[in-house]
Amino acid sequence: MAAAAGVSIATASRVLGGSTRKVAPENEARVLAAAAALRYTVDASARAMRRASDSIALVADDLTTPSMAVVVAAMEREARTAGAFVTVSSTMGAVERQLETVRVLRSLRPRALVLTSSRFMANALGGRLLKELGSYEREGGRVVIVGETDMTFDAIGFDDFAAGRSAGAFVAETGHRRVAIFGGARELRNMGSRTAGFMDGLRAGGLDERDIRVVYCEVSRQGGFDAARRLAGEGMSGTDAVLAVNDTVAIGAMSGFRAAGLAVPEDVSVTGIDDIPLAGDVTPRLTTVALPLAQAGVEAIRFALGNAGAGRRLTLEGRLIVRESTRPRK
Repeated sequence: MAAAAGVSIATASRVLGGSTRKVAPENEARVLAAAAALRYTVDASARAMRRASDSIALVADDLTTPSMAVVVAAMEREARTAGAFVTVSSTMGAVERQLETVRVLRSLRPRALVLTSSRFMANALGGRLLKELGSYEREGGRVVIVGETDMTFDAIGFDDFAAGRSAGAFVAETGHRRVAIFGGARELRNMGSRTAGFMDGLRAGGLDERDIRVVYCEVSRQGGFDAARRLAGEGMSGTDAVLAVNDTVAIGAMSGFRAAGLAVPEDVSVTGIDDIPLAGDVTPRLTTVALPLAQAGVEAIRFALGNAGAGRRLTLEGRLIVRESTRPRK
């Protein structure tokens, strides 16, 4: 650009970089003319590297879920205490969209990237996402993953299997003998771990595997509602409890049973996982395994703003909270 304008590199940089230092009007005009002729655009990444950024970019699957709302709120509170702020992007779990979002954010040079999803794997898209994240860290950024991953970045996760096992064991211990698991989509790794935990806890409590039915449904209130209506429409077949992979599905299931003329917990007990705020407000209040969602958000910011680690791993445990949506069976 400087050569085309016939000026020094420093002069071209001052004009194109918006420097406050004075440049002769004729030289400024020559640089701008050369920029227009060569179709020059600002390199956001290079410019951003000249200044410190206080932003932390969160890349999430779906920002509308109640559990993600808890995580994001905790991240924002923690970031503010450190003088930083959080920006958010949603990818709906599409790997190509995750890659494109990371590329755009990398050019803007946030201080750190926090990625949260059910699963981030090194071989995704032939390793292109891993390569993009690695390049970003080599440029001075930080990457933190909230969720399951085999990448070597700092990561925070939940023990989903243990959460499921805790709920399954409780349902078995309280005398339930025919159980339906509303298991969510098969490809969601965290939901699969919860379902496997449910199965393990139920078997450990004495249930025969033939008395455990897995019903795959959309991970949403509507998914739980539809699954409950289908189950009720089939006559329940003696099912006296439902274990749902999260509270949103469980709340939908309670509504679905009610619409079908069944009472919770008199006819069927319902249990979830997460302990979203609504779990304590619905009627009956939902028995669930509380996951430390807010803590995950706080720890993600601390990892992002702290000293670089060597692939640190933090696994957070849940705890069973018994409420009125479950009733012991004799």
